[in-house]
Amino acid sequence: MSHLSKTLIAAAALAAIATTAFSQGAWEFKSGMAYMYGGPGKMNAMAMAAGEKNHNAMMKHATKVPANTTFFMSNGELYSVSGTLDPTGNFYRN
Repeated sequence: MSHLSKTLIAAAALAAIATTAFSQGAWEFKSGMAYMYGGPGKMNAMAMAAGEKNHNAMMKHATKVPANTTFFMSNGELYSVSGTLDPTGNFYRN
């Protein structure tokens, strides 16, 4: 799985939770839950199987999402970019 694919999976997790504008509240991820992006309009959340073997299998291919990563949709596709938005919604590259 490419780095871009891993980043998109992480972005999907954020998109799954965010159904309202950023200004309306922060996203909350819960330990032990997995959030999956299956394509435009296809999101899923479920509890992960417990156990060290499962955790190690996931961590073997996981990548950490860098701070100040912005996720957004364009033409039905999920994207991410390094940078932030100011309170008016203007993008700034870090």
